[in-house]
Amino acid sequence: MIRSRSNVILSIATVFVLLITSAPVLGAPNTTLQAVVDSLFPIASSGEVMYRDLVEPAIDSIAALGADVAPILIDKFTTKSARERHTIKNILKRIGKPAVPHLTQALRHPDGLIVSRVCWTLGEIADSSAVGPLMDVTGHRRWQVRDEALGALGDIGDSQAADVMLFAFTDTVGQVRKAASVAAGKIRLAEAIELLVHTLGDEFYGARMSSVEALLKLDTAAVIKAIADSMGSVNPLVVNLGCLILGELGTDEAVEVLMSQVTSDDPARRAHAAVAIVKADPLDNCSYREAILANETDRLVLLKIKSAIYSTENEQR
Repeated sequence: MIRSRSNVILSIATVFVLLITSAPVLGAPNTTLQAVVDSLFPIASSGEVMYRDLVEPAIDSIAALGADVAPILIDKFTTKSARERHTIKNILKRIGKPAVPHLTQALRHPDGLIVSRVCWTLGEIADSSAVGPLMDVTGHRRWQVRDEALGALGDIGDSQAADVMLFAFTDTVGQVRKAASVAAGKIRLAEAIELLVHTLGDEFYGARMSSVEALLKLDTAAVIKAIADSMGSVNPLVVNLGCLILGELGTDEAVEVLMSQVTSDDPARRAHAAVAIVKADPLDNCSYREAILANETDRLVLLKIKSAIYSTENEQR
């Protein structure tokens, strides 16, 4: 029964495609196209069990209509339904590059909600022709648009967007600064290293942790130098997360910087540096642990170091 319904959907869509593409005498092909999309879309975006096997055929049928359905789908982006939004995005993604001109044109839409969702879709399609139009909206008044535009530029991975990504680190909204960090990591933007290190001290958790992930993707030597230079920062987050990154990198140079911090007057800094050294040298091949434990007098710091050693030893078993 379900299979026959699926065939009916495909057959109806095929008939409409033939009518639209071969019969200009219809006079209003867009009206017919609208009717097809409006008929199939409720099934394509349905979460009901009875339509489970019909969803994909309906999505395929709408996508088969081609780029001309893009404006119709874009208008539906005002929906409050997450399922419908994802369905629209997935259909446009299946249409692919032919839909991009319609999407980039929609970046000028007066409704910022639609613009942000169009940016999201362009990132999924990841066509380089969208880079310029997306760069143009990275200064949009709506922060959600700036966020999605930067995310899309990172997904496309074109270095043309480097300058707007660097500028976005100064945005007043933490989510946008996070997007800048993620995008910089995706395109391996070396020029962003110092800004990413600075963002380790950002007030927004998402921006800080995204900067950690981005720095781990960039040139190791340059990242270690930038973190070493930041160890005098008055912002403890910069130093603490810097130690975390050095521990993840685990090179001799990284450990050298960490060793310079285990004698700090700040117990928290000593703890972060020592734990990072344990991470960098899990088998203690260089015998750092004995000296660190012997010189540490703070009970809480000792507890953190021993806990890190215990966890590391368990991982090695």
